[in-house]
Amino acid sequence: MGNLPTVPPAPSRTAGETSGDAVPAGPDVIRPRHVTPTRIDALAARIAEATGSAPEIHGDPTVAVTGACLRAQDIVAGELFAALPGANVHGADFAAVALECGAAAVLTDPDGVTRPAIARAGVPVLVHPQAREALGPASSLIFGDPTRRLAVLGVTGTSGKTTTSYLLEAALAAAGATTGLIGTVETRMRGRHVPSAFTTPEAPDLQALFAAMVEEGITHTAMEVSSHALSQARVGGTTFAVGAFTNLSAEHLDYHHTMEGYFEAKALLFDGRASAHVVCVDDTWGHRLATRADAVTVSATGQPADWTATGVHAHRDGTQTFHAQGPDGLDLPVTLRLPGAFNVANALVALACGAAAGLDPARLAAGFAQVQVPGRMQRVDVGQPFLAVVDYAHKPAAVEALLTTLRAQGTGRVLTVLGCGGDRDREKRPVMGALAAELSDLVWITDDNPRTEDPAAIRAAMLDGARTSDAARAKVTEQGDRRTAIRAAIAAARPGDVVVVAGKGHEPGQKVGAEVLPFSDVDEVHAALRSTMTDQSIPEDPA
Repeated sequence: MGNLPTVPPAPSRTAGETSGDAVPAGPDVIRPRHVTPTRIDALAARIAEATGSAPEIHGDPTVAVTGACLRAQDIVAGELFAALPGANVHGADFAAVALECGAAAVLTDPDGVTRPAIARAGVPVLVHPQAREALGPASSLIFGDPTRRLAVLGVTGTSGKTTTSYLLEAALAAAGATTGLIGTVETRMRGRHVPSAFTTPEAPDLQALFAAMVEEGITHTAMEVSSHALSQARVGGTTFAVGAFTNLSAEHLDYHHTMEGYFEAKALLFDGRASAHVVCVDDTWGHRLATRADAVTVSATGQPADWTATGVHAHRDGTQTFHAQGPDGLDLPVTLRLPGAFNVANALVALACGAAAGLDPARLAAGFAQVQVPGRMQRVDVGQPFLAVVDYAHKPAAVEALLTTLRAQGTGRVLTVLGCGGDRDREKRPVMGALAAELSDLVWITDDNPRTEDPAAIRAAMLDGARTSDAARAKVTEQGDRRTAIRAAIAAARPGDVVVVAGKGHEPGQKVGAEVLPFSDVDEVHAALRSTMTDQSIPEDPA
């Protein structure tokens, strides 16, 4: 948790408040306006029901709380402080900060309750051996069990979560729902951006966000659900209307260690958490998951499935059209602004999710036509005679799919700018370098987010893969400065070419050492394009 500063008590919130916007807590948390106080003994009963083990109650069980938080400095007076064990420190060591901020009770584990700050707390303490697993159900009760009134459609998988969630949000809105979105790029309520720091927030923040969405009149929320969130019980206490799976490929193995462990983390979404399941069966992992969950199946590659695509046609402007074939002879025309077979699969997953939630498939499909996902196959167009695309692809399978798709999309060469992040899976670096060299004509190996590693060493690993691949076809250049690499690729492009800048997608910064330097691939591509164009009628604002 790091060193947490002592802060003045945050303003208290009274039950039954009826005016004002949702209350922001810290830089990245939204709390609802209305919270009915919940007694400690009621929390204990909910935890026992959810985990099969009743927590000990130290102190007055009739004390009530009006919120929950696991960051001591962000506690609002009257809330439950979740003092959880971390990798290096225990949250109980920061209980004094939470108490200064007005914490009314504490949830911790048997180790935490022995810490001096907890022993001297003077407020009720709930003690459970799996405190993290207990926190989700407790938070849900505190915030009024919001997902019993909000249809949450959760999407998990390695690739496609963000795109599928954006497509699903648009489809739900087209079908008449009032929508929310929770994901990697942003969190939205009724189309309005709200602060969020994680793909899936911690359990108290997530339940508070759901409660705020209910207050806003939101009926359906599309939500990315990461493997970390599932394995760390961040979605505990959440009732999903639909759980969906896109695909699985090597990623986060520094955390999950094996593909089997990674798969089992994803599969947690399908172990009784959702009322309905949607699974793409275009890989072996999807097939496995479909056999253990009663799922609606999807395929964009011709596998037998409940939802399939026919007549897929890729247009030169990057759009594609197809017909979605669904249950009971359903045949729906679909238009996507997003190229690639994998985006056909993403659209089918979104369509199947909306239909599983009971909405009209025809209206759902009509919502796809204008969707553009930030940093996912995002076209940057200032009138240049070639296609320029920014994409988040930062793992081998995603890079391969991206470049294969874009090679088929254009009439000329593929020019690729690519790097790898530091402090992440090192094994993928030569593989990504090799794929770029095999599937492009010109490649610039550059820096991504080096973090605490030597960026030259990261580039060297990628270059080794590119130069030793027997299938390499591209001329490969090393250019550590990402801005210079982007400008070089744009300057080298000819009519009919495709320029792709991959790896960072929507990110607004570049992580170098302990700093995050302002840097947007979309902005840099736009600036490079403008510098090469002489037509002064080109608009000044990014496309």
